[in-house]
Amino acid sequence: MELNGKVAVVTGGTRGVGAGIARAFVAAGAEVVTCARRPPEVPVEGCRFVPLDLRDPPAVRDFFAALPRLDVLVNNAGGTPYRSLADADAERHARVIELNLVTPLTASLAAYGPLKRSGGSVVMIGSVSGGRPSPGTAAYGAAKAGLESLARSMAVEWAPEVRVNTLVVGMVRTERSHLHYGGADGLAAVSGTVPLGRLAEPADVGAAAVFLASDAAAYVSGASLAVHGGGERPAFLGAATVNKEA
Repeated sequence: MELNGKVAVVTGGTRGVGAGIARAFVAAGAEVVTCARRPPEVPVEGCRFVPLDLRDPPAVRDFFAALPRLDVLVNNAGGTPYRSLADADAERHARVIELNLVTPLTASLAAYGPLKRSGGSVVMIGSVSGGRPSPGTAAYGAAKAGLESLARSMAVEWAPEVRVNTLVVGMVRTERSHLHYGGADGLAAVSGTVPLGRLAEPADVGAAAVFLASDAAAYVSGASLAVHGGGERPAFLGAATVNKEA
C-alpha cells in the first residue's frame, strides 16, 4: 500500500484523527498537505501546513487551484460539541451540519478537477453516529449520514476517473478523549464496550485511509469501511437473563 510520489490533502490534519491520517500517508511515501483554520500546536512531521477556513468556498477553490498536483483528498475536518436538540436553536445545529457535510462537499468540488486529471480518490471520514441514534450530537449524526450518502453518489457521478469511499469510524482515543469519556476509569469502561477491547488509535484510522487511497483498493469505490473494533454490543444482551451464565 505504497503512495510514493502521490500528493494528499488531509483537511483538519493537525491533531487527533487527522494528524494520525497525515502521519500514515507520510509513512506510505506521500507528500502531505494539511489544512485547518489554526496551525498545529505540535507540527506533524513531514507535512506542509496551509491555513484555510473550509467554510469559505472562494478560499477553498483558490487553495486547490494552487496545488500543482493532487492524488488524494481526505475529508477529515469536522466535529461537534455535546448539545441536546432542544438546548440550542436551529442556527447552531445548522453550523454543525455545515462543518460536517457542506465543507466536505465544498472541498471535494474544488478538488474534482485535479483529482480527475490524476485519476485520484476521495476518502470521507464518516462516523458510526451516522448509522444509529446519536443523542446529544443529533445534528452531527445527521450530517455524517448525509456524508456517506453523498460519497456513494459521488462515486457514481465521478467514475471512472475518481474513486470515492467512506471510513465509518467508531470511538478513537486522542489527546482530547478525556473531554468525552473522562479519565482512565472512564476510558477503561468505554473500551470494555468495544468487542476488540479498546478504542481505536488515530493510526488505525490512518492505515485504513491509506488502504482506500492505494492501488490495493483500485476497484473499491462507493464503499463504506467500518473502523469501529467490531461495533457495539447490543444492549439487550446485557439485560437478558435466560441462559445468561451458560
